[in-house]
Amino acid sequence: MILRGAIGSTLVLVGGLVTQVLPWTSPVATAPVLETLRESQAGRMTGLVVVVGGLAMLGSAWLRLLAEINPDHGSLQGGATALRLRLVHKATAAWSLPLLLAPPMFSRDGWSYAAQGALTHIGLSPYIWTPSIFDGQIREGVDPLWMNTPTPYGPVPLAWGSMVAGISDNPWLMVIGYRLLGVVGLLLLAWAVPRLAARTGQDVARASALVLACPLTVVHGIGGVHNDLVMAGLMAAAVAIAFDRPWVLGAALAGAAAAVKLPGGVVAIGVALVSLPTMAALAPRLRRLTSVGAVAVGVLVGTGVVIGVGIGWIHALDTPGIVRTPLSISTQVGAQLGRFGRIAGIGPVEDHALSVVRTLGLLVAIGIAVWMALRGRTGDQSDVVRSMGLLTLAVVLLSPAVHGWYLLWSLPFLASYRWGRPGDEALRDAALLLGIVAPLDSSLRGAPTEILVVAILVVMTAIRLRIAQAGHARRSRSSLAA
Repeated sequence: MILRGAIGSTLVLVGGLVTQVLPWTSPVATAPVLETLRESQAGRMTGLVVVVGGLAMLGSAWLRLLAEINPDHGSLQGGATALRLRLVHKATAAWSLPLLLAPPMFSRDGWSYAAQGALTHIGLSPYIWTPSIFDGQIREGVDPLWMNTPTPYGPVPLAWGSMVAGISDNPWLMVIGYRLLGVVGLLLLAWAVPRLAARTGQDVARASALVLACPLTVVHGIGGVHNDLVMAGLMAAAVAIAFDRPWVLGAALAGAAAAVKLPGGVVAIGVALVSLPTMAALAPRLRRLTSVGAVAVGVLVGTGVVIGVGIGWIHALDTPGIVRTPLSISTQVGAQLGRFGRIAGIGPVEDHALSVVRTLGLLVAIGIAVWMALRGRTGDQSDVVRSMGLLTLAVVLLSPAVHGWYLLWSLPFLASYRWGRPGDEALRDAALLLGIVAPLDSSLRGAPTEILVVAILVVMTAIRLRIAQAGHARRSRSSLAA
């Protein structure tokens, strides 16, 4: 099982060397065999097949892991929680390790992070300056869409990127160094998720497997080099540490999460609620919310001041909205209303409709957060985990731009709560699907043949994995009954 997943990750790495964007002057991109494969459609298609095959093996290994650690009828039935957790940690490490060396997978964001870190290292704020000022390898992998846009990320990833840039100016090595920030996120989740799950009655090992070893985390968090992984780790740790320690520590971690990406700060609401006594009145609730918010904002602003970039991210918060992502509800509704208006002869209202609906979506998300802050149950640790799962999921779905890896914001909380069998299966299937559909990323824009082939392969893989999982579950129930 662990070996199967490790082989799958290795295949994703190998196929990615053919399919993913590399700096065109990189020695790897110009290696004899790889260059031939990368420059031909047949070679790229072969690489895509290898990648999807690797994702299928990884997904299959993960489903098997969930079955193995099942406390009711897994192979470790009756085994100590520590033993089952150890298996989860071994699988996570084995499956993540090959991707530490890969180029940015299924997105070119990693190359942008490297360029932003280089800007910070030479004393230029990425909130003002853009990768376009560079020459050579450092800008060659950056998506043209982000070449002239300021970064919307907080000061934490910029500080990390600056440190990495001080060690090496090779963009690929910088990406590998940047991935270590994702490893920090994994370690935070490995610590926090068992503590969240223990307070809700959820099986600790299963919750950890759903978060740490799932294809979504491994493929997007590690392979994709996305900041969302460390943000999720800080968010989960903020609530977990507030269970038993002074709320100030949780508030500081919430501020650190916001200093990665601003939406991470929403977890400050959970820190405030869990640190209050049961059924707290409105006045003490408001005081605690204000205090937690002040500490979180202090950490967010202070981090920017320390590294010299200030709060310039405020002016770049609309940068992600440049892309119209199919997973954003507000974007899809706004776009459809705009098209309807054009067809109806109202005029070119598509951009206006999109802006209005996106704004309404954000207002609804803010309204949900305010309602939860003022009406959510206080002092109930299990309910706070549930509330944070639902709130972060609402923030994700109502954002103007939504990518598959955004589910990482909610995953630690959703996996740590007992939703019952339908909810548990829905979460498992979402984490599996969002991982194996990773090749259907915007990096394939303008490549209809590749998109069609990968879509067919992904659908076949998903069906095959689902049938295999259902068959294994039936066999497990039959053996248990016998």
